[in-house]
Amino acid sequence: MRVYTSSDGSQMGGIIKGNRKCRDVVFLIIFIAFWVAMIVNSSFGFNKGNPLRLTYGLDYKGNICGDKHANPNLRQLDLRYWVNPNQVYESGLKNGEFKLADARTICLLDCPIPAEDSLSWVCDYPEGDIQLTEDDWIDGNYDYFEFLTPEMRNTSLQLQGPCYPVVYPSVNARPSNTSLRHWQQMGGVKINEGLEIDKAIHNEINSPSAVLKRYMADIGKAWPVLIVCGGILPLFLSVTWLLLIRHFVCGMPWITVALFNILIISVTMSFYLKAGWIGNDAVTPIVGEHDPYIHVYGRELNHLRATTILMTVVAGFSILASIAIVRRILLATSVLKASTDNTCYLICCVAPLCFLFALDLVLDISFLKVPDNRSLACKNTWDVLESYLVLTRDKVAAKVIGEVQALMIFPIIPYAILAIFYMLWLSAAFHLLSSGEIRQNDCNSNCCAYDLGSKRVSCDRCCGFSVHYTPHIGFAVLFHLFGGYWATRFFMASSSTVIAGSVASYYWARGDVSPKIPFLPVFASMKRLARYNLGSVALGSLVLTFVESTRFILDSIRRKLKVSYITPENCFVKIVYHSSKCCLKCIEWTIRSVNRDAYILIAITGKSFFKSSAIATDLIMNNILKIGKVNGVGDIVLSLGKLCVSLSGALFGFLMLDDHKYKSAHDKISSPLFPVLACWCLGYVVATLFFGVVEMSIDTIILSFCQDAEEHHGTAQYAPPLLIETLNEQNAVQRLTQVQSTISTGEWCSEIRECFQLVKG
Repeated sequence: MRVYTSSDGSQMGGIIKGNRKCRDVVFLIIFIAFWVAMIVNSSFGFNKGNPLRLTYGLDYKGNICGDKHANPNLRQLDLRYWVNPNQVYESGLKNGEFKLADARTICLLDCPIPAEDSLSWVCDYPEGDIQLTEDDWIDGNYDYFEFLTPEMRNTSLQLQGPCYPVVYPSVNARPSNTSLRHWQQMGGVKINEGLEIDKAIHNEINSPSAVLKRYMADIGKAWPVLIVCGGILPLFLSVTWLLLIRHFVCGMPWITVALFNILIISVTMSFYLKAGWIGNDAVTPIVGEHDPYIHVYGRELNHLRATTILMTVVAGFSILASIAIVRRILLATSVLKASTDNTCYLICCVAPLCFLFALDLVLDISFLKVPDNRSLACKNTWDVLESYLVLTRDKVAAKVIGEVQALMIFPIIPYAILAIFYMLWLSAAFHLLSSGEIRQNDCNSNCCAYDLGSKRVSCDRCCGFSVHYTPHIGFAVLFHLFGGYWATRFFMASSSTVIAGSVASYYWARGDVSPKIPFLPVFASMKRLARYNLGSVALGSLVLTFVESTRFILDSIRRKLKVSYITPENCFVKIVYHSSKCCLKCIEWTIRSVNRDAYILIAITGKSFFKSSAIATDLIMNNILKIGKVNGVGDIVLSLGKLCVSLSGALFGFLMLDDHKYKSAHDKISSPLFPVLACWCLGYVVATLFFGVVEMSIDTIILSFCQDAEEHHGTAQYAPPLLIETLNEQNAVQRLTQVQSTISTGEWCSEIRECFQLVKG
């Protein structure tokens, strides 16, 4: 039997406090260098980017609407308005050369309204001979046509400015257009009208790049929602859930399943409301008050409806699973009524046991004992008995958390670090996404516009402005995304390693609070991590990040091939095409599982990442019959708990985004989809940090027991008494599986009844 030693070559007795060495230093250097590159990359975004570009357009001078540093000051003027209807019309022609990006635009405070008995105008920013202040120009509804010289009036009638007629009624649908009224009475040139104007505007606001920019801007506008629903609320709910599961174990599976179904149905109904299938609160691109008969739709509504359908399917599966679980519980309860008269016992003990049949959860049934001379052939009964062994390990884990109470509050440290990191990372991401260069377009149209500065009509510089992105910006964004994911995995892995080190300190002190446990074991574990094992954690998080990134890229390629109808026709190629996705996902799951066990062995032995992974895998394979389901124990109830926390954040996100603030003015969001999904993801990350205390405690105890048994020739010397007492009975339980007979349903019920009679006795 193999004996594993600590980093300094000593035996396991001094493994936690033994002399250690720095491991995987090369990868720590790579991680530090990567962070230096991340800082340089982000500084480029902060220097060149402006998040306002994600929300607002550019005017005819290349200024960003709403930019207080522009000339003139556009702080309040955040609405982009197309002033020349003919240019908008020409951009909508099928074979036209003119593009909407070259149409003349101006930044306004609100949409201009056509007059009933006269012609209204929208004029360029006042400058040159127009002696008006910006405030006077705004107060005059952007109209100074009466102050124009005859030459300026004539060019305005030719749609060359500096004033342009308001001939179309408009709504604030981000970009907006106008409708024809009194133009002919003024002797103006012919203004084209038709569906081409609507098509041009529709294509502009619904282009994939424009929608993506609005989604990113939505996250930036909804930052208070992200802080509350993605940070503070999940923190409170995670701590509450851990306290409840520690003091109210038997009832938590019922509460968790019920809350999960209520929350997922509530979130699905919220999507139905925003999709417009229930009520009148559908997402609309129109800002502020508008005619109820005017309907403007965009891609955001289609995306919401697709998400609603997906959530409906998920909610349906959740309800069906819950019904199956409840039926299983009721069936077992009806069978047991014939063998017991104790109603309290039936409710408090039998129901949780039957719940174990369905979900393989860990419940507090520590008094379950079966005599050695009794053999059961029922698989479900074996599941209950097998879960007894698992239960006691969880009881030891709960005792560890109770003794090492700093474990309950430790996740606040990585939580705070991640909160600060995400704020800086998101800010840098917004700047990188908007870090293109503003340049005037090179258009081939015969457009001319009056220049108030030079006092003449210019046909040379009438093309519009746009943000031009270079290829290196795309690489910078991908680099930033990869770095953000790697950093997230690194912090979560560091948290897991600290928890594992704290629990291991408890185990190797024989389960008692004694001088062998360092003072404040959590901080002692943090010290060991920072001094010796950061390189190993960096390597483990890098491996997982690389595999998941590769799978994401390959999935994206597959989706593009599917959209392009480029699918393999050869049978062998089809097999490779579809099996590669499954294989890569299996590899990802395996690495994720091995990583968690490797972090535990890193905390225990202080060895390198790959060596710890090998030791962990070897321990599990050598003890697979003894420990059974190692990592899967309790995962279902913990996963449901994480989903409850994250779904609560998503639901409250919907409620906060329903405020008037996010439906009007410059804070209006185009869709609640991305802010809600961001709250959901952030809530899940926060829940993972806190629920990892329970998960890592269980797994650390299991691997510590295996390591202990390996060193002492099959007999664990450091295991807590409760764990030793249970595992000593395992041989008796394992003999129950040696009977391989097939029994009928009636015999199965009889065996179940007799089993629980033994339990009660």
